Amino acid sequence: MTSEPPVPAAIHRHTLWVPLTLQPDFHAPSHIALSAKGVHVSFEDGQRRLCAKSGLWNANLGYGNSSIAAAISSEYENASYLPLFRSAHRKAIEASDALLSLSTHRFERVFFSTSGGAANDAVMKLARHYFLLAGQSERKLIVGLSGSYHGLTFGSHALSGDELGQSLYGVDRRNVRHIRFDDGGAELALLMRREGHRVAAVVVEPVLGSGAEVVPEDFIALLLRYRDDYGFLVVADEVATGFGRVDSWFVSDEWPSAPDFIVASKGLTNGTCACAALLIGQRIVSCFDSNTSIFVHGETQAGTPATCAAILATIAEMKRLDHRRLTAQVSSGLEDLMARLEGVAGIAGASGRGGMRGIKLETVGGVPLSPHAVLAVVRHIHRAGAIVHPGPARIQLLPALVYTEENFHELHAAIMAGLDEAQRAGVFT
Repeated sequence: MTSEPPVPAAIHRHTLWVPLTLQPDFHAPSHIALSAKGVHVSFEDGQRRLCAKSGLWNANLGYGNSSIAAAISSEYENASYLPLFRSAHRKAIEASDALLSLSTHRFERVFFSTSGGAANDAVMKLARHYFLLAGQSERKLIVGLSGSYHGLTFGSHALSGDELGQSLYGVDRRNVRHIRFDDGGAELALLMRREGHRVAAVVVEPVLGSGAEVVPEDFIALLLRYRDDYGFLVVADEVATGFGRVDSWFVSDEWPSAPDFIVASKGLTNGTCACAALLIGQRIVSCFDSNTSIFVHGETQAGTPATCAAILATIAEMKRLDHRRLTAQVSSGLEDLMARLEGVAGIAGASGRGGMRGIKLETVGGVPLSPHAVLAVVRHIHRAGAIVHPGPARIQLLPALVYTEENFHELHAAIMAGLDEAQRAGVFT
């Protein structure tokens, strides 16, 4: 019978509604963070835990980077707030120029948002608006991948291919389709035959944020060929994979031809600001400009001076620290960790690439672990001193790019201790 670690008595009745957890079960002392520095987080229960998920895989350079903090602080004094509604400011232009210089593919313009979910809402609107201007008003379908995660705002919730209670919230999925990416392109081909003329965009995470499953190169190549045949837009959702998390600045730099959009967030400001950005291709920009059309979208806190200063400082720090070398080191450290965990009871394999990995879990009978049981494993590892992320029948590891060999040893010890306690508690039976 599966059991979870005992819930400590709450110090007081907390007023915060903590997302994605049962409120009465919230482990207050062990889950209320007090501070974070480097790759460790200190909690109210007195423990200092190793973070193995970079916050929400956004603090790629670790917590408390002084150069990024100084850039943000300086901009708060220079311009505490400036909007982008029918306006602009110098830092937003500088950040846009810097972002466009990163990809090996050519993009023309940057649109700022505040989160990956909100940015995916914007890209869905932008794709549909583009085809309306192009005289193809029937193109309204947005296609995502089965098992994908794009956010929990109303549009991105519909686009997410994972089961996240979409029917419970009345999320409108009538103009959304989902296809597999691990079937040799069979579902993609069928969709194109049936509805290719109605597809506005296909949105792809190069590595799925939920589960760290790698989308095969052959699928990407096939998708890009279908784009040539059918004329839809391709969106690289690099919210999770971008900014050195997997390889280089963007995984889509490896693609044989450019996507029409890149969605970036998470590592964009090293987790310091609510920020996302769309890198937008030439054909969309030219269409809007030639039709003198206004894109009706905007967010009050998008692209503020402090946020743009954080982007510029993050890019500068990643270059100074040689992020390609850091990503390679973390990838190697994770490979070694996976090898050390092979054959451990309850572990059924691994997924992912670069600094984005999953450790698959199964019962003693070989059945993939349930979501409830995965959460129990995560909590046991948390008690043992490391912070990992739950995924579908697995735990996910997304350590900061500044992890050292000592950090990986510490992580291995905490995972082993947590798995041992989970076994003793019957989580894997």
